[in-house]
Amino acid sequence: MEALFWGCFIGGALFAVISAVLGDLIGSWLDGIFDFLSADFLKPIITASAITSFGGAGILLDRYSGLGTAAVVMLAIVIAVLLSVLVYFVYVKPMENSENSTGFSESELPGKIGEVTVPIPAQGFGEVMVKQAGGNSLHIASSWDRKEIPAGTAVVVIETAKDGTVQVSELYPHPM
Repeated sequence: MEALFWGCFIGGALFAVISAVLGDLIGSWLDGIFDFLSADFLKPIITASAITSFGGAGILLDRYSGLGTAAVVMLAIVIAVLLSVLVYFVYVKPMENSENSTGFSESELPGKIGEVTVPIPAQGFGEVMVKQAGGNSLHIASSWDRKEIPAGTAVVVIETAKDGTVQVSELYPHPM
């Protein structure tokens, strides 16, 4: 039985070291492995921590507790589950919630408020800065109303053209 515990402990430790070095590559290989279960907590890091904890707890309990084999295995399973739950709620779940993206889609721009940074002529292009959740983005802009819009003016994005430029209109009253 001790060989099983050592195998789990060493295998889990090796997986941790290898995933630290090649984490993105391994993560992409194993990413969808548990999708059929629809279990959010069965991620590779959680599974590896459970196997490593089972092995380590089994080794320690077998050597120092004096319990029988069945009791050692059951207690090692309980310890592994508890430690995996702890890893999930202390490390994995907070990290998932902290992921932030500064990306946006051009289809999200209509209706957003911005500020003219380069004056927009009536029949030409200028530049606007649009405030997004992750920060600010600059866009080439034209006047939707075909009116000149000076720098510093608050505008609203009316639509996004196929070439990526935005058409804006002066915002009344000026909120900025």
